[in-house]
Formats: sequence, structure tokens, C-alpha cells
Amino acid sequence: MTKYYAAVDMGASSGRLILGHMENGRMELEEIHRFENGMVKKDGELCWEFDRIFKEIVAGLKKCKEIGKIPVSMGVDTWGVDFVLLDKDDKVLGNTVGYRDHRTEGMDEEVYKIIPFEELYARTGIQKADYNTIYQLMAVKEQQPGQLEWAKSMLMIVKKKHPEYLEQAEALLHVPDYFHFLLTGQKTCEYTEATTGQMVNAQTKDWDYEIIDKLGYPRRIFQKLIMPGTSVGHLTEELQKEDGFDVEVVAPATHDTGSAVLAVPANDDDFIYISSGTWSLMGIERKEADCSLRSMQANFTNEGGYEGRFRYIKNIMGLWIIQCVQKQLGISFAEMVELAKSSTYTRIFDVN
Repeated sequence: MTKYYAAVDMGASSGRLILGHMENGRMELEEIHRFENGMVKKDGELCWEFDRIFKEIVAGLKKCKEIGKIPVSMGVDTWGVDFVLLDKDDKVLGNTVGYRDHRTEGMDEEVYKIIPFEELYARTGIQKADYNTIYQLMAVKEQQPGQLEWAKSMLMIVKKKHPEYLEQAEALLHVPDYFHFLLTGQKTCEYTEATTGQMVNAQTKDWDYEIIDKLGYPRRIFQKLIMPGTSVGHLTEELQKEDGFDVEVVAPATHDTGSAVLAVPANDDDFIYISSGTWSLMGIERKEADCSLRSMQANFTNEGGYEGRFRYIKNIMGLWIIQCVQKQLGISFAEMVELAKSSTYTRIFDVN
């Protein structure tokens, strides 16, 4: 009997559910369901539509049932750094803000007032990128209490009172961990995804609670880290009834580049890879992180990989510009390629 395995691979512009199975010693892949993704403006913030995306994941599982190819296990991978905060009732606090929102502007300087970047890099090995989880949390901490709103009935400006989200929060879940939670009801935090947030110690491969405590982030919200390949649980009873079957949810390398690098067809350490999507990542795999001053100055990053390895990489502007142009023009990527072929434009511009 053929065993099928489901992978939900989520990028910044689209997501898909793929079924894989082994046939004559080869892995055969079949796309079952594809759907659009992207940020939308909500209350002046760029946000992800996680409710809609989760419905698409469930729709993909239902299609597996329809075609009679029920997976024995499944997992979700996504982009890095973004997260949700859950309250004591497991409700999402605030908007599901994405990393391209402007809320983190200036938050790096707030963090560096407490912990210099040189110390952060020496401990975590993660490059400076002002959208990392560590700066997003500072934005939540600094900006949430009291946004100004206009009270028309009173013709005066009043302060809109919000309890601090960090005070209310009981759990921080990165995006793939949140989808695993919606599937199973289990709160976990997978290692490769967590490292992108700049709060995991490169030596211990666990949360760096000294950093967390110094910045005033509550320890309780950080879940125990799990490694790729760890079983998260089974579908909730509600989803089992809706889909018509049960499946074990197993955490992959939930940061999509971690999964991509795991698939690099190399049998030794003598290779360089380029993983290209919304971002392009070029680098190598290492057993130990390079947290040296020279590495910091070159802005290389040491992201977590399978079996506790490190993806030592350089972030390069990828296809995001192409995705934006495609969305604005309202044409397919194939049509864009044909237009490019016929173009007489000869100049080069620096995408960075």
C-alpha cells in the first residue's frame, strides 16, 4: 500500500499542498492544492490573512480525501521571523502583522540601548535585519499602549487604551508553529524557525534567556524548542470530522530555507547552494556557527538547520520585486517572461 506524505509549503506570494510518495526508489511529488498569499492593509498595518490561509490548508487536506490519497503525516513550512501572540484563551492578540510593515523602524536602536549589536551577534550569529522577531517584539512592547484616535462626538483627541499585548500574552508562536497549533491544538516552537528571530543562542541551540530577560520580554511566552522530525500531534477532533480522516503532524525544518537546503543533492560539505524565492539565500552548511566579528561585518547569518546544523548564508534580494511587478500588472509570470524576451531595455539597476 502506497504511503503518502503531505507538505504545506508557504511563501510570501503563494502556498501549496504537495503529496509525496516513494516509487521505485524515487520520491514522486504531486501538487494537490495551490493558493495565493500576500499581505493586506488592516488598521494601517501590513498583515497576513492567517484565517484565510488556514482554510486553504484544510481545503487541501479535503482534496487528498477526495482523490483517495490520505497522507500518513504532514508538516508546514513558511518564511521566517513572523509570529502571533496568544492570550490565555488561545486567541490572537492584535493584528497578524508581517515583517514588511514599518512598525519596526527605530526598534533596532531601542534594542541596542540595552544590548549592543556586537553582543547580540556574538551570542546568536544572526545578521542585522530590522524585521527580526527581536525587533518586532520591541515594537509590540513600545507601541501598543495607547494609540491616538479622534473622538468625533467630543471633538477632542483621546487616548485609546489597550492592555499591553505582552502582559496578556501566554504564548509566542511563529507562523508555521501557529498553523501546527491550529491543526493539532499543541503549542510548539521549531528550532530552524526560532533561530531567525535572533533570540536563540548559537552555542546552546536554545533560547538565550539572558537576552530575553534584559529586553523585558516575558519568559513564559517562549515554548520549548523542538527539532525537525519531532511529532507535534494528531489533528483535532473537529478537523478529523471536517476532513474525514486523521493524520500525524510532524514538524519539518519549518523555516522554508531550512527545508530547501535539506533537499540539496550533495553528499559532502564541499558545495555552495542558492535557494531562490521571495528572497535569495546563498551559502553553505556548517556544524558550528561563525559568530566572529569578521562574519558580523560581512552581515552573514547563521540560521538553524536540520540536526542542529547551521545554514551560513548571505541574504540577497530575490524575486520580491518581480512578484510586486506581476501583481501590479495583473499578468502571469509566463507573460512577464515573454515581455522580457522582447524588451529592448539594456540598462541594469541595483535591486538592493
